Amino acid sequence: MNKSVLLTSDLDLPLKSRGKVRDVYDLGEHLLIVATDRLSAFDVVFREGIPDKGRVLTHLSLFWARTLAACRPYHLVTADPAAMGPRLRRFADLLHGRSMLVEKLDMLPVECVVRGYLVGSGFKEYQATGAVCGHRLTKGLSLGDRLDPPIFTPATKAETGHDENISFEQAIERIGRKAAEAVRKQSLAIFAQAAAFAKERGLVLVDTKFEFGRRQDDTLVLGDEVLTPYSSRYWDAEEARHTPRGQTPPSFDKQIVRDYLETLTWNKQPPPPPLPADIVSRTAARYRALVVRLTGTALPT
Repeated sequence: MNKSVLLTSDLDLPLKSRGKVRDVYDLGEHLLIVATDRLSAFDVVFREGIPDKGRVLTHLSLFWARTLAACRPYHLVTADPAAMGPRLRRFADLLHGRSMLVEKLDMLPVECVVRGYLVGSGFKEYQATGAVCGHRLTKGLSLGDRLDPPIFTPATKAETGHDENISFEQAIERIGRKAAEAVRKQSLAIFAQAAAFAKERGLVLVDTKFEFGRRQDDTLVLGDEVLTPYSSRYWDAEEARHTPRGQTPPSFDKQIVRDYLETLTWNKQPPPPPLPADIVSRTAARYRALVVRLTGTALPT
């Protein structure tokens, strides 16, 4: 195993949760989020990690939060381990580049998904019903067709397995009309700004998901990751132009892993099969390439 790969942080701090990628520690007033290099596919966590994955997710979240006005307010307190206080100073080497000290928010129990193209679970729902999360769409659409304008398609948050698509009315039932309308408006605004930014860099922002939480004064705040290759789908614009209708170009995420796994007889249940070193390295390169395309510079060391 590559020594630069972090699979588990295991800090001597109160652990709040350990997700598919992130370890979250409860520090009282704040939370510490550590983005590991863990890889999950088909809801199974693999033994191999993707080098630099956690650093890519953190770097891009910080980049977008700084770049897009619609992302504010964001839950970040600091991403500098030296500014996180003496309690965390001893972990500075591990935390560098892959951690954020954030506000503790009351997170809304709804994923805020925006789709600019008809792919993934949205396409499957369209095939079955002609609609996506209550949005009745034009007949005869194909996989990968553009949705103009993009649509807000909320989902439930699943502790395990896949999130479940819901309608806007169902989102209102869960979080109230005022909050639902506010996060819909902000989600669409972030998507619009990010899609325009990506287009200038030869990329297509296909879809993404956001999470929001409430401060004690009821202010809604963007939380978690922002427009990363874990929460979002990006295509190369030139590849997309030359992809036949009904097909989709490769995305800047773990698609290399998924495509490889589809060639196996694995039943998509634990334990996962081993991943060849070439699959791991090509996936890591894809993540790093997205950083360069979006930010103009390589991932900082």
